[in-house]
Amino acid sequence: MFLAAEKGDITTIIGGIAPDWGPFGSLGNEARVMIEVVMAVAILLCLGIAIWGAAKQRIGATALRDTFSAEQGKGLIVAGLTGVFIIGSLGTLFTIVYGMAV
Repeated sequence: MFLAAEKGDITTIIGGIAPDWGPFGSLGNEARVMIEVVMAVAILLCLGIAIWGAAKQRIGATALRDTFSAEQGKGLIVAGLTGVFIIGSLGTLFTIVYGMAV
């Protein structure tokens, strides 16, 4: 009798879909941690921009009746959340692009 998944386990499956840092796979642990810290700081900055935009929109729309400030707040929210999405998916994008090139 032949079983297709005789030698595999869940670690093999999860390890197959987890990003392996693609072109950055040869970096040392210190370099990986530095990249992760820079990305975490950038995500926090983008979240801060989104929160600032939400506050600006809320204050501009209700307290000050300033439509320009409210519109500017909407732009900041969109920019901040877009930045979070892009930075958060960079590892996956690099791995996909590197895998397609190899």
